[in-house]
Amino acid sequence: MTTVSEIMTRGVRTMSPSETVAHAAQAMHELNVGSLPVCSNNRLVGILTDRDIVVRGVAQGLGADTPVKDLMSPKLDYCYEDQPVQEVMDRMRESKVRRLPVLDKEDQLVGIVSLGDVATNLEVGESGGTLAEISEPSRPDRSNNSAASGDQGGGETQTFLS
Repeated sequence: MTTVSEIMTRGVRTMSPSETVAHAAQAMHELNVGSLPVCSNNRLVGILTDRDIVVRGVAQGLGADTPVKDLMSPKLDYCYEDQPVQEVMDRMRESKVRRLPVLDKEDQLVGIVSLGDVATNLEVGESGGTLAEISEPSRPDRSNNSAASGDQGGGETQTFLS
């Protein structure tokens, strides 16, 4: 039985809730990651994703000096380093998340396990179903479009003459 500690990424960069989203975005860019755990007093209190910055920040007109705590997702799924990978894959599938913070027995952050960690460390058959289910739906939800979402065809509207 493979445990999370065998495949997870250690030495994860964290952010404080009071740091700015500009600083977080710079860290994401430099590390080539899409999320950063948010910790206060060595306790995991949230996670900030690049999507949070765009959808909760930029799209709402918030500035680069906005504190991380205003954009982070405080509702967290997480796992423990001694959990079986299959159990964690099931949780990722159910929650439709691509990464989970990993805690030790003292509830301290010790790493992150991502779908990439799973894919590169397990057989294709073991991780393929998880990827497919996490990625559903694979098309955008266009039920409540605003003018910002544009035409459904993508790109500029074209008129064809016959």
